[in-house]
Amino acid sequence: MPRIAYLGPQGTFTEQAARELTADFAAELIAHDTVHSALEAVRAGEVEAAGVPMENSVEGAVPSTLDGLVAGDPVVAVAELVLPIRFDVLARPATNPAEITSVASHPHALAQVRGWLARELPRAQDVPTASTATAAVEVESGTADAAVVAPVAHRYHSRLTRLASDIADVDDAVTRFLLVRRPGHLPEPTGADRTSIAVVAHDEVGALGEVLSELSLRGINLSRIESRPTKDRLGAYRFFLDFDGHVADTRIGDALTGLHRRCSEVRFLGSFPKADSKPVSVRASDSEQAFRRSMRWLSEVRRGRTA
Repeated sequence: MPRIAYLGPQGTFTEQAARELTADFAAELIAHDTVHSALEAVRAGEVEAAGVPMENSVEGAVPSTLDGLVAGDPVVAVAELVLPIRFDVLARPATNPAEITSVASHPHALAQVRGWLARELPRAQDVPTASTATAAVEVESGTADAAVVAPVAHRYHSRLTRLASDIADVDDAVTRFLLVRRPGHLPEPTGADRTSIAVVAHDEVGALGEVLSELSLRGINLSRIESRPTKDRLGAYRFFLDFDGHVADTRIGDALTGLHRRCSEVRFLGSFPKADSKPVSVRASDSEQAFRRSMRWLSEVRRGRTA
């Protein structure tokens, strides 16, 4: 049975995501304290893969995941999942909501229910925790009066009572999760794929513009760009790019070779089916057929058979 690491502890959205990402095969889920630890377990061969949070539609990217993906030996994403984010509020039995003065949760979770807390628990002060599941432990120990948690948390903290369910300030809030493993056989192209890379552009005028032009000239849709310090020196950044298409696509491969020439570092982070399964839109001039025709033409020119 494959072992799958995930950002723990038990009872978090990441556990729920890991279960859904591995639903097609039996797997043993192993909780880790940090994203870095989960990814290092993959690199060391201790687990088959890791489920990690990538970005939230309200709070943005998860910096620890971005940094962890490029912090050591290469790893690649092979699947993604977009999970709707709705929260429960747990408290000790017989707790009077009017008397709640502290509410614990991960800062991202607290930010996503700020309005609800202001209306329903106006006296409560935030108690930031390392995870939503840890918040439930804080309530059990008496450190906090209530906890904002993932719905799955009640499975592990059944002694607590639900004060509220299915809450969120933003009704359609979602978090995107990735299943990451060591490099190897990639998922086959589906026509509805995403490719992720991280690049460090040369330190010169217009370098980032040239990076983006490698995509736009080939009609590649850029769906996300994030920057993180390289940690080498002040002002040096690594850019994380997501775009439509698969590395097996000629236009994607052509763009990657161009980026490899223009950047001091290019790290391939995976090609995998998009969670929404929406087919990639490709201009006729950038289709596989168009690339094949142009390569045949060039081959003829090089052989002296111009047309």
